[in-house]
Amino acid sequence: MSKRSEAPEKIIELSLTIKDQDGNMFWVLPIILVTLEDTPMSYEKVTRLQSELIIGTKQTLKAIKHGAVSEVFVADDADRQITQKVENLAQESGVPYHRVDSKRKLGAACGIDVGAAVVAVKQ
Repeated sequence: MSKRSEAPEKIIELSLTIKDQDGNMFWVLPIILVTLEDTPMSYEKVTRLQSELIIGTKQTLKAIKHGAVSEVFVADDADRQITQKVENLAQESGVPYHRVDSKRKLGAACGIDVGAAVVAVKQ
């Protein structure tokens, strides 16, 4: 594997060349790596968008059905039976959803003193 070029910082393009026993090249695979540091953290994004949030499962389901949601955040430690409904509807509706590890942290990012299993961003 050889480093081919560096695009904007933290994005690295690599290529993988596969050769046979005689040294004949028969496969070149381009690979692009993006570090997680380039992706905004979900909690930080929720904190930035506090005024545009819908907090709670029922409200989020209703808003997705009305086409009023641009994306959804779901806590991994929330009741799976509840969050699965939101994930399924989001997927069916073409709304991106992101999983975060803690409903307590998600609630704090929303500016509330309790955990939040599901949070949506209004369109």
